[in-house]
Amino acid sequence: MSTEDHEDSPAVPALEVDEQTQQEAEAQAEEVLREHDTASRYRTKLGLWAWVVGGLSVALTLFHLYTGIFGSRPSLIQGAIHLGAAASLIFLLYPAGKRVERRGGKIGIPWWDAVLAVVALAVNLYIVVRYSHLTSNLVQIMGFDTIDYVVATLGIVLTLEATRRCVGLPIVVIASLAIGYSTLIVGQSWQSYAVGTYFTSRGGIFGTPIQVSSTFIFLFLLFAVVLIRTNIGTLFNDLAFRLTGRFTGGPAKAAVAASGLQGMISGSSVANTVASGSFTIPLMKRAGFRPHFAGATEATASTGGQIMPPIMGAAAFIMAEYTGIPYNEIIIIAVIPAVLYFLGVFLSVHFEAKRMRISGMPSSQLPGWKSILLRLDLLLPLIIIVSMMLSGFSPARAALWGVAVAFALSFLRRSTRLSPLGIIQTLEAGARTALPVIAACATAGIVAGTVTGTGLGGRLGNAVINIAQGNFLLVLLMTMIVCLILGMGLPTTANYVVTATVAAPILINNFDVPVIAAHMFVFFFGILADVTPPVCLAAYAGSGIAGSNPMKTGVTALRLAIAGFLIPFVFVLEPSLLLEGPVSDLIPALVTVVLGMVAIASGLAGYLFGDATRLERAVLIVGGVLMVYPSVIVSIIGMALALLIVALQLARRGRDRSERGTPATA
Repeated sequence: MSTEDHEDSPAVPALEVDEQTQQEAEAQAEEVLREHDTASRYRTKLGLWAWVVGGLSVALTLFHLYTGIFGSRPSLIQGAIHLGAAASLIFLLYPAGKRVERRGGKIGIPWWDAVLAVVALAVNLYIVVRYSHLTSNLVQIMGFDTIDYVVATLGIVLTLEATRRCVGLPIVVIASLAIGYSTLIVGQSWQSYAVGTYFTSRGGIFGTPIQVSSTFIFLFLLFAVVLIRTNIGTLFNDLAFRLTGRFTGGPAKAAVAASGLQGMISGSSVANTVASGSFTIPLMKRAGFRPHFAGATEATASTGGQIMPPIMGAAAFIMAEYTGIPYNEIIIIAVIPAVLYFLGVFLSVHFEAKRMRISGMPSSQLPGWKSILLRLDLLLPLIIIVSMMLSGFSPARAALWGVAVAFALSFLRRSTRLSPLGIIQTLEAGARTALPVIAACATAGIVAGTVTGTGLGGRLGNAVINIAQGNFLLVLLMTMIVCLILGMGLPTTANYVVTATVAAPILINNFDVPVIAAHMFVFFFGILADVTPPVCLAAYAGSGIAGSNPMKTGVTALRLAIAGFLIPFVFVLEPSLLLEGPVSDLIPALVTVVLGMVAIASGLAGYLFGDATRLERAVLIVGGVLMVYPSVIVSIIGMALALLIVALQLARRGRDRSERGTPATA
C-alpha cells in the first residue's frame, strides 16, 4: 500500500468545509436517518410536553446512575422500572405511524398516546408495588388474580407496540409468531403464558436481555453519549485520516478506520453510516470513487463497528450471560475476528483504488499531528473502561468510571464544556438513546423465552440437520442463512438475542462446536444482515447519502464485507482464531486467512499487480477461498493457484514495461 501512485488522479479537497455545506450535509443526514432508521423517527414538536419528556428521561438516567453506584434492585423490580419509564417515553416521543407528525404539523402529543404512556408506566409500576404478592409461594399455589392477568396482557401488548414504534416491525412479527407458537401450537393457555412472560425474571420480557440492559447496557449507552459530547468522533476522524489518508485510496481507507472506531460506541450500523457518511462519503466521491462504492464502503465499515471490542454494539454483555464466559475474556476473544473483518474491507478498498487509479491525499490537506496529540486525552475514558474490565471490575463499575472521566474531560475545553443546562440535556440524551435498545431487549426476551421454554430450539435444530442430511458445512451454511434472515432490520442487541437463542444451539448441541465459536458465528451473521440484500439497511442509508442506486450499493457492500462472511466459518472449523487451543495452531491459520483474503479481495476488485482478466479473477477467488479453508492440503492448493496468477501478472507487467522502454520501429 505505497504512497507512490498515480500523480494524475483527481485531487482530494481539504477536510475543512464551509458552514453552509456542513448544514446542508447535516440536514440530508437527518432526512436519510429518519427514512432508514426507525429509532430516529421521533417527534420533534413536543411543545409543553418537552418538560414531561425531559423530566422522565433525566429521572430514568439518574435511576441507573444510582443503582450503578449503590447496587441494583431485585431483577424484576429493576427491569420493571427500566422498561416502564422507557415504554412511557416511547409513546410520548414516537408516533404510531410515519405520517402522524407530518400531517398538519401540530405541536404536542395526541391524547391517546399520552394515555398509553400513563398505562405503560402503570403496568410496570404494578410489578414494583405488588412484587411481594407476585413472587410469593402463595400465588404459585392459589393462582394469580384477575387483575394480574389483565396487567400482564396489557404489559405484553404495550411492549410490542412500543417496540414497533421505535425499533420496527420485524422483531414484533418474530415475537408474535413466538406467542402464537406457545398458545396455538403448544397449547399453553393465554393466562398461563401472560403471567409467565410478564411476571417472572427467569424468561420472557424480564429475562436475561432486559436484565443486562437495565444494569450494564444503559450505562454504556450513557457513556457513548458523554463521549460524543466531548467530540471524540472528530478525534477518530482526524486520527484515521492522518494515519491512512496519504495512502492509495486514502479517503476510503480513512472512512473505514474512522467508522470502525465510531461504530463500536454508536450501537447502530445505520446511525453510524449516516453520522460518519455525511462527512466521508462526499470526500470519497470527490476523490474519484463511484457513488455506490462510497456508500457501500461507509456502510460496511459502520456495520463492522458492531463487532468491534470492547462494546460490540452492547451485545457483548448479553453474550457473557448466555455463554458463561466472563466479559473481559469475550472482548479479548473478539479482537482477531474484528481485525480480520476490517483488514478485509481495507484490502477491498485498496485494490479498488488501485484499479481506479485513485491516489492518497496530500499531507497539507490532512489534520496535523499536533492537533491530534493535544486531544489524545479524549481516549482516556475508553482506556480506563478497557483496563478496568480486563482487571476484573464489573462492566457497570467500569462504565461508571468511564462516564465520570469523560464528563470531567468535557470541562477541559470551551467547545465541550457543559453548562448546567448542558448537563441536563446529556442526562436526557442518555435515556433517549437507550429507548430502542430497551424495547428491543424486552421483545427479544419474548422470543428467547419461547424458544427455550417450549423446546422450539431443538425442533428447529433437528429440522436444519435433517434438511442438510447431517453435513456439517451445509448445516453451517443454512445456519448462516437463518441468521441473516432473523437479523434483518433488528438492532444489535435484539439481533444477537434472537440468533443466539434460535441458531446457536443448532451448532452447540449437535456438533460440539465450542460455545464461544457458535455464539460468535451467529452474532457475525446477524450483524451482516445490515449489508446483505435485499434488506440491507446500512447500505440503503449509505446510498441515501451518496445518491446512488440502493440495490447496487447493497451488492457492493456485500462484496466489501466478504471477509465477514468467511471468517465465521474459519473460526468454527479452526477455533484457534478465537484463542481456543495452542498458539502453534493460531499462527498458520492467521497466515493462510490473510493471504486468502488478499487473493479474494484482488479477484473481486479485478486488480492485483495490474488489471486482471476474468479468468485470473476467478482463479484468485477460488484460490483465496481454498487458502482460507483450515486444511493444510487445501490451503497449499489455493496458494499454488494464487501464485500462478501472481507469476502471470508480474510477467505481463515486465513485458509492458519492456515494450514501453523499447523505441518504436518503422
